[in-house]
Amino acid sequence: MDRRSIIKNAGIAGILAAGAAPAVHAQATIRWRLSSSFPKPLDTLYGSAEVFAKAVKNMSGGKFEISTHAAGEIMPAMSNLDAVQQGSIEIAHTAAYYFFGKDPTFALGCIIPFGLNSRQMTAWMLEGNGMKLMREFYAKYNIVNFPCGNTGAQMGGWFRKEIKSIADLKGLKFRIGGFGGKILEPLGVIPQSIPGGDIYPALEKGTVDGAEWVGPYDDLKLGLNKVAPYYYYPGFWEGGTQCDLMINDKAFNSLSPEYKAILEAAASQAHLDMQAKYDAKNPGALKQLVGSGAKLREFPKDVMTESFKSAMKIYDELSSTNENWKKIYGDYTKFRADQNLWFRFAEAKYDDFMQAQKL
Repeated sequence: MDRRSIIKNAGIAGILAAGAAPAVHAQATIRWRLSSSFPKPLDTLYGSAEVFAKAVKNMSGGKFEISTHAAGEIMPAMSNLDAVQQGSIEIAHTAAYYFFGKDPTFALGCIIPFGLNSRQMTAWMLEGNGMKLMREFYAKYNIVNFPCGNTGAQMGGWFRKEIKSIADLKGLKFRIGGFGGKILEPLGVIPQSIPGGDIYPALEKGTVDGAEWVGPYDDLKLGLNKVAPYYYYPGFWEGGTQCDLMINDKAFNSLSPEYKAILEAAASQAHLDMQAKYDAKNPGALKQLVGSGAKLREFPKDVMTESFKSAMKIYDELSSTNENWKKIYGDYTKFRADQNLWFRFAEAKYDDFMQAQKL
């Protein structure tokens, strides 16, 4: 399937908006289950799966229905990949970097520290070689993937004590997802893998010294500001975190062309919806957090610099030992270099100027 077809076929949404087309009326009735890796109260992350499922139902005239299930309802958050691979469920909505322990290459389909921002990631997936390369990789796990949401750049998380220099990272127990912990570990951080719903009690009890999730809107919902006062930025390990739909390949290949097109269009809609929600809701949530006493802090320069060096070293090591990583990361870095060159002159300068104005 052409990597650009998600955009080309997105037009089917408009065609079907007023009712299912004749070709869809002739389709068999299908019922699938979708397991999310996110808790139901997070209407941004879990809600993206609901947006997707609703679009599929509407565009198929109710003939293709996907029930959505929060993390833990039918599968634990971290078991979704195995469940899709084995065909226990047809589809999962998740962040691929959760599975980097199986192969670090999974993180390239989601986000790596100091990686692409959200717009660059979408461009690589849809207009670069990203979709093609990740599809080839996922095929080894019986999976067909679709981009389905991006958080944008995330915050650096909540800390019980102030981080004044890189020395303050030594021995720090930090809840961090995906690849970030691997990058910070050589700097003395002790990474902790904790599901989103368990972060608050871990911070409250002092089981961890700090924790990151996504950004102001979700962090406010989780109440993290109540148990840790210092709120750091930026989340350099998550500069544009993409979520994926992972579909069992046999289930996907059994679909008619019309139903496949509907899945693509619905995934495209949900992909745009997630970041729109975050961009619209994060500013107000940040004001609330600061108003309630959160202390905003920028990561010290030495933390950023040494973390970057750690990341580049680990990526080089992976390129020499992991053929999957080497193949995809090589293309990824070339795309990133061109994107950063372009963003440096237009996007970044415009943003810098506008954010300095008193509007």
